[in-house]
Amino acid sequence: MTNVRKGYIRPIDFKLGCVDLSHGSGGRAMAQLIDELFKRAFDNDWLRQGNDQATFTVPPGRLVMATDSHVVSPLFFPGGDIGCLSVHGTVNDVAMSGAVPLYLAVGFILEEGFALADLKRIVDSMADAAKQAGVPIVTGDTKVVEKGKADGVFITTTGVGVVPNGVRISGDRARSGDRILVSGTMGDHGVAIMSLRENLCFETTIRSDTAALHGLVAAMVQAVPGLHCLRDPTRGGLATTLNEIAAQSGVGMVIDEAAVPVQPAVQAACEFLGLDPLYVANEGKLIAICAPDDAAQLLEAMRAHPLGRGAAIIGEVMADPHHFVQMRTRFGGKRIVDWLTGDPLPRIC
Repeated sequence: MTNVRKGYIRPIDFKLGCVDLSHGSGGRAMAQLIDELFKRAFDNDWLRQGNDQATFTVPPGRLVMATDSHVVSPLFFPGGDIGCLSVHGTVNDVAMSGAVPLYLAVGFILEEGFALADLKRIVDSMADAAKQAGVPIVTGDTKVVEKGKADGVFITTTGVGVVPNGVRISGDRARSGDRILVSGTMGDHGVAIMSLRENLCFETTIRSDTAALHGLVAAMVQAVPGLHCLRDPTRGGLATTLNEIAAQSGVGMVIDEAAVPVQPAVQAACEFLGLDPLYVANEGKLIAICAPDDAAQLLEAMRAHPLGRGAAIIGEVMADPHHFVQMRTRFGGKRIVDWLTGDPLPRIC
């Protein structure tokens, strides 16, 4: 990809070029890819220093760190792509502690032969997502593997944030009587991916809900500083995430089927594919659990934010030594909402 002639290095061809092994060799080609793509897209003071690490100061509070790997297939889907998803996913993992996300690190695994045009599209999407979130990518790494040893591109992001003093949000703090809220419709991301894979057409395009939620979280914490639990229901969806929290807190839960918001198109797609929307992944929604006296105020704060307009109270926490999650059906009965068994939607995040 580099052509040294009379002191001139030919620019990388981002229209027709492909990743080759020299882009991960640590030599001139790798340096050129970093300079012409990653540094240019993610440009900030930390990257300009050119070090193998980023040094930064943090405000008072408790440090939070989260890491997430992204292997979504296909790489581009309605409403997003692996680039913005890798930023949003880690920002949200940090934010679910009530933290303010501060910085991101990124690692790329690239497959030999991957189109540089697609890589640039992904990197530009990441840069835009990080800029909109106000969370800079300050360090990273790139590796290239032989053709057939990966699937185009895998991305790992790590985030650092700070929980303000006085905020304590954790999955082990749900208490009997607490209310359970969600910020919007369930299953949008997973169904957007599956619809594209299966070439399904609907009257309206189902788009991924991928988004950075830390602004919504900040508004929620300001309205209800004593918020107990936050979690983003990604892989395994709402059902699996509630089971995780119930086990952590040693409680049971009851949710109302009629109260759980699901888009009609998503519901129809799930019925066609034989899926339950409760188990389908989301990338721009959250679950919140708070004291019953705080529920109305929290719901109002969520609905006042653009990413929480579809918020709803969907159930409550109860004492249960078995830590079951149950659902009141539309027909007046109850059924167990168990842990996800297997993986009905692989490679969705």
